[in-house]
Amino acid sequence: MYNISEVAFYGLSTLAIFSALMVVFSRNPVHSVLYLVVCFFAISGHFLLLNAQFLFVVNIIVYAGAIMVLFLFTIMMLNLNRESEPHKNIILKLAAVVSGCLLLLVLVAALKGAETTTAMPIDAIKDPNIGLVKNLGKELFTRFVLPFEISSILFIAAMVGTVMLGKKKLT
Repeated sequence: MYNISEVAFYGLSTLAIFSALMVVFSRNPVHSVLYLVVCFFAISGHFLLLNAQFLFVVNIIVYAGAIMVLFLFTIMMLNLNRESEPHKNIILKLAAVVSGCLLLLVLVAALKGAETTTAMPIDAIKDPNIGLVKNLGKELFTRFVLPFEISSILFIAAMVGTVMLGKKKLT
């Protein structure tokens, strides 16, 4: 019989594929964004099945949370509807299909000669401690503490620079 992780994997895969297809084929842009949120949650579920809790949480917070909210607000501010949207002529639609097919052809040709290798030995994959946030934090704050602190200083400098650029001049 099937175990629970196989059922969860197939269920999440079906949900991710269905919602990704609905993103593409949905005519309403708000519905497309909502289907994309469902797709991101399904992918986050895959991360959880792979015992990668950090990626699970980051994917939900960053992608399904912040970026999708920005997409939704952008679409709502643009106020897209059928009447105001310009209609594309058939030549532009045909050019889009041809360029998409050419991109697919290039990707298939590039991946045709690629080797498939496993990144980790099978014994390491069965280790239940791989992917835990505790182990990531331990590595981050012991071996990689200097690059971590330097990147935080870089982020603070970027935020100060953004505020200074966005600030109006008082003259």
